[in-house]
Amino acid sequence: MAAEVAIPADLVMVGHITGAYGIVGWVRIKPYSPDADALLSAKKWWLGKPAQLGGQVHPHDLHDVEMMQAKHHSGDIVARLVGVAGREAAEALKGSVVHVRRSHFPALEDGEFYWLDLIGLAVENLQGEQLGIVTDMMDNGAHPILRITVPVIAAAADMAVQAKAPAELLIPFVDQFVKTVDQAAKKITVDWGLDY
Repeated sequence: MAAEVAIPADLVMVGHITGAYGIVGWVRIKPYSPDADALLSAKKWWLGKPAQLGGQVHPHDLHDVEMMQAKHHSGDIVARLVGVAGREAAEALKGSVVHVRRSHFPALEDGEFYWLDLIGLAVENLQGEQLGIVTDMMDNGAHPILRITVPVIAAAADMAVQAKAPAELLIPFVDQFVKTVDQAAKKITVDWGLDY
């Protein structure tokens, strides 16, 4: 019986396999970020079944695979994986989610951030008012956008407290609005009013 491989704790979901590419076993991957360098540089990927309706991928559903070669192709990534020979084997991986260890992401220059490192940071404006928490990042084609969930606001009406649905702020991740990102303090300071 083969020894079970330990699943790294720092795995990050970076894309999913959309099908075969060519006839010799290459796969096509749809990256979840416009910057797919982690897929190109990591020599070991972890493949898993897609999560059901927003659920988490269970570690026991993951298996590692060695990446032999990968390159950009028409907005996607195409790759050759060890043990995947022929179009049929590549098609069998369609729908698999691709994970890469966070420690294998390429190093960044000062002032650059991976989107996943911004998720969960608190956001406050220059006046010290708390705006919410970064829950997602989007790309509108021109620049990234911080998606910030504002805490649920309770309002008193007829002496009963009614909870409103969480509000959302969308702030462009550009120097004009984002003044500092302090990952150690888990805080982003923005030039953005509560009434925008």
